[in-house]
Amino acid sequence: MLILDKGTAPEDVAGSVWAELLAEDLVRYEATLEEALEPQREYLSEAEYTVYRRGKRLRPAVLLLAARMVHGPTPLPAKVLQGAVSLEMLHVATLIHDDVVDDSMLRRGMPSVNAARGPGTAVIVGDLQFVQAVRGFVDAIDHDRDMALVKLVLDSAFDTCRGELDELHTDLSQEPAALVNRYWQTADRKTAVLFGLAAEAGVVLADGRSSDARRAGFYGRGFGRAFQVMDDLFDLARAEAASGKPCGVDLLRGRASLPLIYAMAELGPGHLVSRVMRGELAGPSALARAVAQVRAGGGFARAYADARTQALDALEFLRPFPDNLYRRALHDLALHVVDRSP
Repeated sequence: MLILDKGTAPEDVAGSVWAELLAEDLVRYEATLEEALEPQREYLSEAEYTVYRRGKRLRPAVLLLAARMVHGPTPLPAKVLQGAVSLEMLHVATLIHDDVVDDSMLRRGMPSVNAARGPGTAVIVGDLQFVQAVRGFVDAIDHDRDMALVKLVLDSAFDTCRGELDELHTDLSQEPAALVNRYWQTADRKTAVLFGLAAEAGVVLADGRSSDARRAGFYGRGFGRAFQVMDDLFDLARAEAASGKPCGVDLLRGRASLPLIYAMAELGPGHLVSRVMRGELAGPSALARAVAQVRAGGGFARAYADARTQALDALEFLRPFPDNLYRRALHDLALHVVDRSP
């Protein structure tokens, strides 16, 4: 059983997973990562290595737990570790691109690649991670059945890019129901797709059954939906010292997160929150008051309830799997994501 503190972020809980259940895999993972980064070495700076070193490796942990859920405790095939590394590279690519799009100077409290190297170089370095990630997945396949995984990876990367564009171009004048539908579409593409890929790829690379791989993918996507909603809630609830970014970034940038959509619907188009979202009011005072009013409203609690629903739905897809330590860890991770009060 994992030791999970309710005050610990899910990214940090990944450290417990690696230490308690995946310690032997961690050694192989780190060696495989170094090998994957070697072809890029002359193009990478300390900023990129910092992103990899300070990352909590939640997505590769999900991949390895899913693989072990069907494979058991004996040594995993090398292709599973290759897949876990490639998934992390894909995630790092999205982080680098996110910081360019958001003009963010910080990543986990440290200078972002965008800040350290400028947006032009950061975009290309992010592209390098994308390409190397796909190359890694191609290298991981060792029989015809695995070929479908390459298409899944490419489809996931395509959806991730679409999700980023969807988020940037949401029309805030739409009806609340349309905005909610748009939100879930964006969350699926921007966040849930990589968690779905993690769980599904883990089962595929461990030579599990196709039906089990699909079930694991559904678990991962539900987990990812809950993770995204909780991230939206913590954007409104965490101080900069704890999160590494200012409180209320989504509100400041007019990003239609789920709690903000519910708040705008609850409070009306003329309210302070809606006006800040539309860019009609600015400044630290207006932002702080808007954040406080969103947190005090019913929409905040409603979004939290939605996150719990997504996590609980995800757990249903774990039921057919063997009741082992790895399945229970995936179960506990999904609950932990939503067990912390924002």
